[in-house]
Amino acid sequence: MDSLNDVGLGARRNEDIALDLLKFVAGTVGVGRPATPSTGFSGAAPAKPEEHVSQLLELYGRCLKAIQGESPKETQQKEAAQ
Repeated sequence: MDSLNDVGLGARRNEDIALDLLKFVAGTVGVGRPATPSTGFSGAAPAKPEEHVSQLLELYGRCLKAIQGESPKETQQKEAAQ
């Protein structure tokens, strides 16, 4: 019975690791954060919430592929084949 309780303690799923990586990267570079207003010229309009969500989902996909060991070149080849 003790062996059943210890099954999931040491291993983490790739999805969980990718989510942690997403949190780190998004927090570090500010992906998904609304632009802060500033005085003076602003080059771009603030992004809509839908754009933030799509940026985060794209970043999660990239993180998951990185965790699974796929290179960007392999990913492009798979997408081109589809």
